[in-house]
Amino acid sequence: MATTAKPIATIIASEIKATAAQVAAAVELIDGGATVPFIARYRKEATGGLDDTQLRVLSERLTYLRELEARRVSILDSVRGQGKLTDELEGKIAAAATKAELEDIYLPYKPKRRTKAEIARERGLGPLAEAILADRSIAPADRAADFLDAEVPDVKAALEGARDIIAESMTENADLLGRLRNYMRETAFLRAKVVDGKHEAGAKFSDYFDHSERWATAPGHRALAMLRGWNEEILSVDIVVDQVELSPHKPVERMIAAAYDVGGQMPGDKWLLDVIGWTWRVKLSLSLSLDLMRELRERAEEEAIRVFARNLKDLLLAAPAGSRPTMGLDPGIRTGVKVAVVDGTGKLLDTSTVYPFPPKNDLRGTQAELATLVRKHKVELIAIGNGTGSRETEKLVADMLAQMPAPKPTKVIVSEAGASVYSASETAAAEFPNLDVSLRGAVSIARRLQDPLAELVKIEPRSIGVGQYQHDVDQSKLSRSLDAVVEDAVNAVGVDLNTASASLLARVSGLGRSSAEAVVAHRNAMGPFSSRQELLKVPRLGARTFEQCAGFLRIPNGSEPLDASAVHPEAYGVAKKIVAACGRDARSLMGDSAALRKLDPRVFVDERFGLPTVKDILAELEKPGRDPRPSFKTANFAEGIDDIKDLTVGMQLEGTVTNVAAFGAFVDIGVHQDGLVHVSQLADRFVKDPHEVVKAGDVVRVRVTEVDVARKRIGLTMRKDGGADSGREARGGAPNGGKRSQPAHSQKPKASDQGAFGAALMEAMKKK
Repeated sequence: MATTAKPIATIIASEIKATAAQVAAAVELIDGGATVPFIARYRKEATGGLDDTQLRVLSERLTYLRELEARRVSILDSVRGQGKLTDELEGKIAAAATKAELEDIYLPYKPKRRTKAEIARERGLGPLAEAILADRSIAPADRAADFLDAEVPDVKAALEGARDIIAESMTENADLLGRLRNYMRETAFLRAKVVDGKHEAGAKFSDYFDHSERWATAPGHRALAMLRGWNEEILSVDIVVDQVELSPHKPVERMIAAAYDVGGQMPGDKWLLDVIGWTWRVKLSLSLSLDLMRELRERAEEEAIRVFARNLKDLLLAAPAGSRPTMGLDPGIRTGVKVAVVDGTGKLLDTSTVYPFPPKNDLRGTQAELATLVRKHKVELIAIGNGTGSRETEKLVADMLAQMPAPKPTKVIVSEAGASVYSASETAAAEFPNLDVSLRGAVSIARRLQDPLAELVKIEPRSIGVGQYQHDVDQSKLSRSLDAVVEDAVNAVGVDLNTASASLLARVSGLGRSSAEAVVAHRNAMGPFSSRQELLKVPRLGARTFEQCAGFLRIPNGSEPLDASAVHPEAYGVAKKIVAACGRDARSLMGDSAALRKLDPRVFVDERFGLPTVKDILAELEKPGRDPRPSFKTANFAEGIDDIKDLTVGMQLEGTVTNVAAFGAFVDIGVHQDGLVHVSQLADRFVKDPHEVVKAGDVVRVRVTEVDVARKRIGLTMRKDGGADSGREARGGAPNGGKRSQPAHSQKPKASDQGAFGAALMEAMKKK
């Protein structure tokens, strides 16, 4: 009998370290349309305090397990319709814990094209195969002589038919497939070799020109690097089993033989051993290797997506410089430096294009123009994009600032990843319909310094450029994961209802793009919202949506003081009881830690709101609308170090972490090429996960340990002892050497270059 929803709750509960009742409550809320941020923040009593991380895992697993259940029902119906469903088979189908296991069981019953085994059965060779398996004492050739006819003209044809029937039974034996797959998981090796003649073209993959490591322990980043090399026709990649076994019959073949009790010296045994060897070489080896390659890719993709999501979260929650007049500079050499000035709210005030570099070389004119804009708009921050020409632009700005009287603006190098994507987007076109595309990027650079979260939500998360191999992974999984990160980040910080863009509002719990646009349209027509309650006047924004979004929207200085906090309107009654207990008005009490900490939270618990909610309300009243992001801090790049050629081993520099991968962290030290701090060089202790030490946006001190100008690779260390060469792992971590953009993919390799396994893998990846 197939499993039900109750076992699903039990399975998920064990995985997220919760109870089945907690999972069931969360599932009910999710099915009712509640978002993860809302459940995590405002339904703690219902779920027993499940946090957003547990809820994200729960949501993903719920989808998988429900798909598994749907497939289980479909398979049961199919086998039952064939009249082949026994109690034993039904039990096996019900017990299958994964989709792969379920498909193994279904394989013999799965409708398929006419096979060689089926043709052999039609020719009457089924009894021959059964006879050989049943009695090994008679030579199979002698038995085959009894099965010759017009369709089976000779003994060879008869034995080939019997072989096809037996081989098919082996390839559809779920228990055997499971044992073989597990054996391969434990013992197989992943092997990569360079394709003949591709040594020079594939230099960035040189660490994998003759590489072999255990499949089970191959790190995701190396697996994806090898698969990318295969994809670009530089490498051949194989799964190798029992490569050092010298016996004529490999362990995998002995496992198959044991499953069919083949091991004696009788004529039938010897023939069956040959059939087993043929079945392994021709059928099972390829299909199981493809299974392992898919598993490896999925495992590596999960790791890459997890790293990307972690980096994106750190970037979105990076310290905002705040509401200060800011100048954004989008550097360019031949096309000029694009300039945009925005006020403290991000409103565009002025634009310009200056040409300090060849061919115009108008350095003085550029500095004069920038200084004029600084004075005119009282600019406090100058954000310089980190693309081509950024160090040259930074130098001319520094020279300009040196000649200006105090107070002077602060210059900051800002990641411009995704700025060009935003510039050409529908969002940018709607926001600045009359502004040149090239100038929109400068606006984005200025705004992302003021508030990274508010600006970066306008860009497709995949284009922000803080992942490794993001173009190589399952794009739908990547999008789901990154969208969840953006949603969690936005709702963790909270959004000012009267200043937020539609792009930012669209990420608020319960609000989609259409609702966000309706909120902005209402705000533009009717003026700023004076209270959260006025949201219910927005067309098509009903009570359900209001429930989901209201707690994450802020109205500073509104008619209701609590609207500036994260207290949900549904709990205002509790909050007002707390205020009344202090004998104060809400505005004077909010922020008074001494008064609030004297209260006993248990006093305010009622039938609807338990202790967790009351404690949250007290914490929010203590620090209303608190921003979880850190304080603003910038890196100071070394003067005169503008290019990789300026670096020497031993230099100590300051930089900003741009990306954290499983094998280390990439750091921008101002030379247009990020350096790699390998995981072994992050600290004077063992570091398993680089995120234990650094995150995207951190300002760090590093020492140069290696400079490879030809390959554009920079080795760095954060160890106090100065570090040491971290070896092949450090050099081979990322084929793109830490560049800010991923290399373009070439065409798929030709089947003739890769052999049967490569061709099959290529086809499997296409289907994926």
